[in-house]
Amino acid sequence: MTTWQHEVARRVRGEIVRDAPLAPRTTIRVGGPADLLVRPSDPGALAELLRAVRELGVPLHVLGGGANTLVADAGVRGVVLRLPPDLAPEQVSPGRLVLGAGQPTSRLWVRAHALGLVGMEFVAGIPGTLGGAVAMNAGTRVGEMKDIVSRVELATADGAGFVDAAALGFAYRTCRLPAGAVATRVELALREGDVAASERVMQEDRDRRRRTQPLDRPTFGSTFRNPPGDFAGRLIEAVGLKGHRIGGALWSDVHANFVVNAGGATARDVLALVNVARSRVKDRLGVALETEVRLLGEFLAEDLQDLRAS
Repeated sequence: MTTWQHEVARRVRGEIVRDAPLAPRTTIRVGGPADLLVRPSDPGALAELLRAVRELGVPLHVLGGGANTLVADAGVRGVVLRLPPDLAPEQVSPGRLVLGAGQPTSRLWVRAHALGLVGMEFVAGIPGTLGGAVAMNAGTRVGEMKDIVSRVELATADGAGFVDAAALGFAYRTCRLPAGAVATRVELALREGDVAASERVMQEDRDRRRRTQPLDRPTFGSTFRNPPGDFAGRLIEAVGLKGHRIGGALWSDVHANFVVNAGGATARDVLALVNVARSRVKDRLGVALETEVRLLGEFLAEDLQDLRAS
């Protein structure tokens, strides 16, 4: 280990892995290793980690459930933080549910229904963790996280505290978390209602997704944001790229806005595929597609190309 890695390992309680493979920790199964992967054992260990990386000048990256994320082939320099699901305690009050940001999104509707609460049906088909869902304001055509998040607890090297959702700049697939802050708990505003009806809505959404999305193959989810009044998948299909393949990556023949790892894909394959779609849609249809996926790690400048504008 390098000096900074030894220092982080000395100061922080929890699981610490050097040169940790990240591809198995993402839903598309692509990417290189992290210099150091850290799962702090408790809030105190997280606070110590945040102080350590600030004092040592080490980059810190947060990885949730690995959805909506493309890791560079060269990996990620610095610390990659993964919050354990049980890092923060759950709290319940009338119409309010507080869950740890490291919990899987499925925990939200499981606990809500157990408490007789509804209003989060759109979450049924969203993979990953609650913290990741908040960070990108994840959602579907029927709802977004901003519709149900009332407050988010943020941890920094200087302490932790709740911040009102109104201060986080929620917008379409956007949440402006302060630099250096890590979401640790999410307070959700729900309502009492018909749990059976809520479950039926969720099951219908799951069934629709199975029919229309390549959920049985490695993918990070939607690649591009839908432009106003249109759908990115329709545009990609309109320029003849549905099913198009570069290396081990291809535009799904089920839903053209999903990049699939067809076997042995690299991040470079994925970016080449994304660049082809952006260029062709712009040239032929005059629409500038913006990426929704988060890039994590050290990418080659020539591979990024137009993505810098996304």
